[in-house]
Amino acid sequence: MILDQVVALGPFFAHEQHPLGTAPAAPWRSMSELLDDPAVLEDRVMTTRAYLAAAGGQDPEAVEVRVAASITHLGLIARLVSPALATSVLDAGVPPLDLGSVYWQPVLGGAFPLSLAPPSKSRDLTTEFFEGPVPALNQATQPFSVSDHILRGNVASAINGASVALSNAAPHLAGRAAETAAHLLAHPTLREAHTTTDGTFRRRSCCLIYRAAPDHAGALCGDCALAGDR
Repeated sequence: MILDQVVALGPFFAHEQHPLGTAPAAPWRSMSELLDDPAVLEDRVMTTRAYLAAAGGQDPEAVEVRVAASITHLGLIARLVSPALATSVLDAGVPPLDLGSVYWQPVLGGAFPLSLAPPSKSRDLTTEFFEGPVPALNQATQPFSVSDHILRGNVASAINGASVALSNAAPHLAGRAAETAAHLLAHPTLREAHTTTDGTFRRRSCCLIYRAAPDHAGALCGDCALAGDR
C-alpha cells in the first residue's frame, strides 16, 4: 500500500488519510485556519518562539518574533512538501495541497500530525505546491517582518531537505527524488533562492535559526548561505 511505503520513510513523510471533501474529527483542524484567522498563525509563531527560547534557557522575549515566524514557516512548508514529494516519486500521484483540504494537529516538537486526502495521478506536484500552500503561507507570514528572500529560501530548503531525507531512507529512490526536487527548484519563484555547485545545494538566505540561541550564537544549518562565513 502506498501510504505504508510513505510512512516508512520517516516522520516528515508519515501522515494519515481522509476522504477528499470530508473533514476528519477533532482533534484534527483544517490548515486553512492559518489563512482565515490571523490569530491561529500568530499563536503558532508565539508558541514556537517560546519553544525556541526554552531550548536556549531564555525568556521568550529574547527570541525575535521574525525568527520564530521564519522557523514556523519553514516547518509548515517542509511538512507539506515531504509526503507529496514521496507519493510523486513513488509514481502514486499527488495529494491535494490546498490548505482547505489539509488537516493537522498543531503540536510542537518534530513533525506535527498531518492528514491528507489520497494522492491522484491527475494532480501535478508543481501546480499543487506552488499554487497552494507556498503563496498562501508566504503571504500569511510576511506581516511578521520575514522578508520574501528568506521565505523563498525556506521553500527551496524544504524541497531539498525532503529529497535528501527520502534518498537516505530509500537509496533506490535517490535518483528519482533528486530529479523531482530539481524540477521543483527550477520553478521561477525559486531560481534566485538557491545555488547548486558540484551537486551541493545551498540556499541564498538564512532561516535565522541561529539567532534564537543566546547572543545570536547558534549553529547554522548545513545549507545556509552563511555557512563558511563564521
